[in-house]
Amino acid sequence: MENKRIIANNKKAFHDYFIEDRFEAGLELKGTEVKSLRNGRASIKESYVDIKNGEAFIYEMHIPPYEHGNIYNVDPKRTRKLLLHKKEINKLIGSKQRKGYTIVPLSLYFINGKAKIEIALAKGKKLYDKRKAIAEKEAKRRIDRSLRY
Repeated sequence: MENKRIIANNKKAFHDYFIEDRFEAGLELKGTEVKSLRNGRASIKESYVDIKNGEAFIYEMHIPPYEHGNIYNVDPKRTRKLLLHKKEINKLIGSKQRKGYTIVPLSLYFINGKAKIEIALAKGKKLYDKRKAIAEKEAKRRIDRSLRY
């Protein structure tokens, strides 16, 4: 039985991108970063994933220093390695080379005591796509409101 506890979500990714394919990856963390995550403190809003030399890395993910960590704390925005299977990395490389695709983090969570991050292969939305999505949400909201009364 999976015990999943969400730490951070990236709601902006769903607004800015069409989500094509999702992957679950492990994180290579230092000691006090895990304690800070257990306190529920992290941000993945401005972060992105890139692949270099056949390895996946996440950039700009902010994990604040642990209060009681003293000298063992590390840089909050350091580059962290993602733990993926080689087949998944090759799939991401092949898909990313197509025009307009990027890899974005969707959520950060613990499953059975292990920190995991859900990343997605995504294609950027144009301005008119965003407007269309907002109009659809507002129409659905109006319909739900009228059904309630």
